[in-house]
Amino acid sequence: MKLKALPNLITFSRIALSPFLLIALPFSASFYIIYILCGLSDVLDGFIARKTHSTSAFGARLDSIADLLMFAALLIALFRVLDLSLLLILWIILICIIRFASIGIIYKKYKTFAILHTYGNKLTGALLFLSPVLLLVIPANSAAYLLCLVATASALEELLINLKSPTLDVDRASIFT
Repeated sequence: MKLKALPNLITFSRIALSPFLLIALPFSASFYIIYILCGLSDVLDGFIARKTHSTSAFGARLDSIADLLMFAALLIALFRVLDLSLLLILWIILICIIRFASIGIIYKKYKTFAILHTYGNKLTGALLFLSPVLLLVIPANSAAYLLCLVATASALEELLINLKSPTLDVDRASIFT
């Protein structure tokens, strides 16, 4: 195996592991093991790709798909055990609509799938990743409100960037850059 293929193999491992988040009992040892492995793969794939000079448009798209699958599995797994208010559920649906609109705009304008790597999206991803740990120390609704606030800001920022930008730059850090 070539070392340059390693980052994509690590990303594929996140895709393969994500469905197991739906099977494992949330907050159990097996859930946390799968979850940590998914998180490590998310950190390692990009790091190794940059170190081995093997970054690619395919790898970036694959990483975005793996992130979407992991976070979708996480949300579904946690939805089953958390008692969220109707307001929070509707808010999460609205965030998803904004995200899918942004993906649709990218596809319509550039004929490709992409999610921008903005600071807001990275912060949202970090909070989503930390959510199973946050839920151990913060009431679920408080953690969800915080996450929804950050996710809404980052989703709207990405949507505005995609609407206004004449070219696709997946590594655009912010609407202000």
